[in-house]
Amino acid sequence: MDKLDAFRSIAAGASRGELSFPTNVNASLRIQQALNDPDCHLESAAKLLTAEPLIAARTVAVANSAAYSRGLEITDVRTAVMRLGFRNLQSLVAATIVRQLGNASNDSSVRAMSAALWEHTAHVAALAHAIARYVHKVDPDTAMFAALVHEIGAFYLLSRADDFPGVLEGDNGAWAEYGEKVIGRSVLKTLGVPEAVSTAVESLWFGLRALPPETLGDVLLLANDLSPVPSPLQQHADATTLDEASTLDFAMGGGTLKSILEESADEVASLTKALLQ
Repeated sequence: MDKLDAFRSIAAGASRGELSFPTNVNASLRIQQALNDPDCHLESAAKLLTAEPLIAARTVAVANSAAYSRGLEITDVRTAVMRLGFRNLQSLVAATIVRQLGNASNDSSVRAMSAALWEHTAHVAALAHAIARYVHKVDPDTAMFAALVHEIGAFYLLSRADDFPGVLEGDNGAWAEYGEKVIGRSVLKTLGVPEAVSTAVESLWFGLRALPPETLGDVLLLANDLSPVPSPLQQHADATTLDEASTLDFAMGGGTLKSILEESADEVASLTKALLQ
């Protein structure tokens, strides 16, 4: 089976809702479903997260990042839940699912690619959170969530790489043109990602944006372009460079993009570090 046939096979299954997830991902999906329940309360959420050490550790780490802590360190999951709120908890569970998908392969080269893809994702998430604060009607936490799931299709592909030897070899043009869209849409739907976020992620596949950014999709595109770590699966030839974008003037009193990034540098670094833990 050649690469295009492998993409078609994975995409066909995905489009029918036939997604194969590792056992640990299924456990995280159950937590996410519980958090989506309007009857799920603080104590229940804290108990659910505490039962999954990886999610619990990342929740506390992000709550203690400069973006959320305001200098007040916490050491327990319950307080972290109170500080972050359910929407950010859902983002962190989605992030854990993404990382678990990437670690599903037994192939060291696939796992190395997954690690690079997650590093890229973490940088995009931190940048999107910082940039969104200066864009009218774009919520920073939603921007971070969109960034955390923007490569979900690629992570699913990596999780299936052992079943399709050679699918990651050579040029990845077929992935960008065919696999990403069908597989990405299907996994986003399975995760219950809101339509507004899915639409923003899809904007990455087509590359149309306004500068300075005006929408969630614009913020995601700019953060993706500015990430110091590129995606190992694909790079956009028309990506906006920091030099090109540095003089962009943001209308919400943020000044230029260069000044925004300088002022947010500590928060971006802290949040990126927390997500990479």
